[in-house]
Amino acid sequence: MRRYAPLFTAPVARLSALSNGTCEEEGINASLLDQADREIEKKFTKMRSFLLLRRGKLIWERYYNGHEASALNDLRSATKSFTSTLIGIAMARGDMPGPETAVHKLLPEYLPRREDPLLERVTIRHLLTMTSGLYWQTGKKLGEAFIRRFHRSKSWPSFALRLPVQADQLGVFQYRSVDSHLLSVLLTQCCGTDAYTYALQHLFEPLGFGRSGWATDPEGYTMGHIGLYLTSRDMAKFGDCCLHQGFWIGQELIPADWLRQATQRQVEGYPEFGDYGFQWWTGRLHGIDYACAHGHGGQQIYLVPEADAVVVFTADSKVSRWKNPRSLLERYILPAVSSLSLERS
Repeated sequence: MRRYAPLFTAPVARLSALSNGTCEEEGINASLLDQADREIEKKFTKMRSFLLLRRGKLIWERYYNGHEASALNDLRSATKSFTSTLIGIAMARGDMPGPETAVHKLLPEYLPRREDPLLERVTIRHLLTMTSGLYWQTGKKLGEAFIRRFHRSKSWPSFALRLPVQADQLGVFQYRSVDSHLLSVLLTQCCGTDAYTYALQHLFEPLGFGRSGWATDPEGYTMGHIGLYLTSRDMAKFGDCCLHQGFWIGQELIPADWLRQATQRQVEGYPEFGDYGFQWWTGRLHGIDYACAHGHGGQQIYLVPEADAVVVFTADSKVSRWKNPRSLLERYILPAVSSLSLERS
């Protein structure tokens, strides 16, 4: 019997605790962060927050346009990185089989009557890396032509598994949100509980998250591709846990080996966004590696291991056109936190 969490938990907002630090203590160029702050005020009119953690300490925290620390952000597709993390936790706990497991074996009730023979070759790894080959159309800015049709369907898993598998695209990256949602469905089928409940038990509560929310599909499955709502501080906490091999206050919450795979290049992605790991974008700026949870409108969590830094941006998600805050990372934030590295490059 499946168990489902309510859409939102902890209805009374409480401020998530983080250790504080200063730019001076951490050797950070505060003037560059001030420049980033001024540019946000002037040119990023939909921005809601900008946070920087260094060595686990909250160094910089700014809110814009009436947003505040206790307010929830709609993470949009940055949700995908959380879904991937839950899959890694479930596999390590023995609640799910490994990444080479064929998807069709775990979701028999959603298979079409005339199953595509190629569907038998699609594995959990294919879903994690968005290489399932399921027929899909994706635009240059990650717009997905079929996403509204998918959302209007009565059964999202059935819709996804009815898509034909393209032989020449199986194993090739294409940004495809149905892959991400199928991961959430698989977790529920294997664990007997929805992804949000599983997250609360094994990740959110151990990290000390405050209020959160995660929307569901028509059948009650937690959305795997969008739908997660968190505060900016809790986004930063998650990032810091991932940056430090899944450990939080001496406890391993996320398997370190999983995070290494998830946040490193698994397949070639798109030049404008980077390569792809397990539901994480990856790349290099100024010769420095980063991984990014990325969502529409500018919801981003950057992991920068070389600088021991986490950067969080949030913004209004209900926009058709928006300005990517990655330019702020490149022009101001990386130079502020890793000047020695930048000189070497």
